[in-house]
Amino acid sequence: MAELNYSEDSIRSLDWKEHIRLRPGMYIGKLGDGSAYDDGIYVLLKEIVDNSIDEFVMGSGRTIDITISDQRVIVRDFGRGIPLGKVIDCVSKINTGGKYDSKAFQKSVGLNGVGTKAVNALSSHFAVQSYRDGKTKKAEFEKGELTNDVPETETTQRNGTSVTFYPDETIFRNYHFIPEFIESMIWNYVFLNSGLTINYNGEKFFSERGLYDLLVRNTDAETIRYPIIHLVGEDIEISMTHGQQYGEEYYSFVNGQHTTQGGTHQAAFREALVKTIREFYKKEFDASDVRASIVSAISIRVQEPVFESQTKTKLGSQNVGPDGPSVRTFINDFVKKELDDYLHKYPETADALLKRIMQSERERKDIAAIKKLANERAKKASLHNRKLRDCKIHFDDAHERKQETTLFITEGDSASGSITKSRDVQTQAVFSLKGKPLNCYGLTKKVVYENEEFNLLQHALNIEDGLEELRYNNIVIATDADVDGMHIRLLLMTFFLQFFPDLVKARHLSILQTPLFRVRNKKETIYCYSDEERQRAIAKLGNKPEITRFKGLGEISPEEFGLFIGKDIRLDPVLLTKEQSIKNLLEYYMGKNTPDRQQHIIKNLRVEVDILEEALTAEAVLPTEEEIATEQA
Repeated sequence: MAELNYSEDSIRSLDWKEHIRLRPGMYIGKLGDGSAYDDGIYVLLKEIVDNSIDEFVMGSGRTIDITISDQRVIVRDFGRGIPLGKVIDCVSKINTGGKYDSKAFQKSVGLNGVGTKAVNALSSHFAVQSYRDGKTKKAEFEKGELTNDVPETETTQRNGTSVTFYPDETIFRNYHFIPEFIESMIWNYVFLNSGLTINYNGEKFFSERGLYDLLVRNTDAETIRYPIIHLVGEDIEISMTHGQQYGEEYYSFVNGQHTTQGGTHQAAFREALVKTIREFYKKEFDASDVRASIVSAISIRVQEPVFESQTKTKLGSQNVGPDGPSVRTFINDFVKKELDDYLHKYPETADALLKRIMQSERERKDIAAIKKLANERAKKASLHNRKLRDCKIHFDDAHERKQETTLFITEGDSASGSITKSRDVQTQAVFSLKGKPLNCYGLTKKVVYENEEFNLLQHALNIEDGLEELRYNNIVIATDADVDGMHIRLLLMTFFLQFFPDLVKARHLSILQTPLFRVRNKKETIYCYSDEERQRAIAKLGNKPEITRFKGLGEISPEEFGLFIGKDIRLDPVLLTKEQSIKNLLEYYMGKNTPDRQQHIIKNLRVEVDILEEALTAEAVLPTEEEIATEQA
């Protein structure tokens, strides 16, 4: 055995570009292809926009323009503009920025001086241009390397900074931007910065009332039990109401950063809310009854915030500043005074809130007995639960919180068998359904405990008491691409939307895309996820390649399945837009068969003639009779 030559030559120092590109996860979290809201390409966008937001906070520039087309991103603000002599340094030298010595930035998130540099290093092309007092300076980079240092010139443009970048395709494989994710991010920016206008691809985003507007946008007006309570103080803002949905829903922010995993501030608010309500009504309500069906947003600003990861999705700070009170005390004092005053001032709201709490109390007691029995059965089943093939790491493991974990929900043993054999046993689990689940639309939560399959799924996810201890942050519905598979998808989505809407709104639910076709010759194999991709593959390979139609997940070998659930996994996130009311959505698709739904099916029904016409128009190879029948189904 040869000796390892460990000498001075073995020690290597990486420059900033190499280190960021070698370990991108340290700087921007996970990479991803853009199908998840926290994928790296959105973090890159946010790092650039954050700098423009800081200019607005400083009182410079009330408008930000964002343009995204294909893979190019342009962010233009109208702040003061980077000092021209420091344009290159600000985007290419670690720990270089204008926030370190400024009191105005003591409650800013981006104090580490890394954000813009990470975007630069992880972009195939990056350009920054500053406009300042009639002059402009531009610099261009490729993967962090300066390629074009343009001398200063005269300009008539307004002061500000423009940044253009293209995320590097060698790092973000097959990426694409999902407009809904970007719009949600932009809405959060304007809610947290009243008076700011953001123009995104020609659409204007603006808010006058801050977090009040956030709840207006994210709640169904027909279901809220009382007018939105809006409380504003120095470095803190809260809005809240109660609805009819199950679970608790929170939107929490620290220094403008959306803390999607909560943290000390969110926990403090939940605690302070219960304490204040008990004191106001002079009754020891159960905490779960007070918080059931709540929808709330909280934003605080603290000095030197401490987060549990580089992507800043969970606050770990215990104090609001070096010399300030604890986060818990700060929030408790504010809620105790302001919420108590509000409820005294608006007795009708106080009465409506009390009725909602008492309703939650009755509902909890109604299912207490069956819940106890169901939990005992689930506890016994968990010891030898044949439905769940668990993984070793979970999202709620304190020491592994940053780890991505996935639960695939499959139909039948054949599909789950292929996934189980090809999955990553460290981070991917499989839950196997037996046949079609129950259509739970219109049913009460009692059915979650009465139905063994739903109860076991709830316990596998650990979501009975909310999302705080969620065991898998990616819940993926993996069903066949046929009529039965689509029906099972609908039934599962109905279950989550009906009883755990906060899980869907937090974007933990996705649909697995699996290839419909395999097109190959002796040299190359191409997997196709649509008929359009199949036609392109046939044109590429030519000379009558072998074409296989996958009719079910069970037909895909474990070796092949491993290709589709690894780094190249394709997911369709389940998204809810502002215009979609969960109540109306479920009633339309899962309620009693209505004339409207019948007309929708008739109008969108595709028949054999349509498929043949498309094939002829595209001058494609005509499909076989078997393929036509399969696609029609």
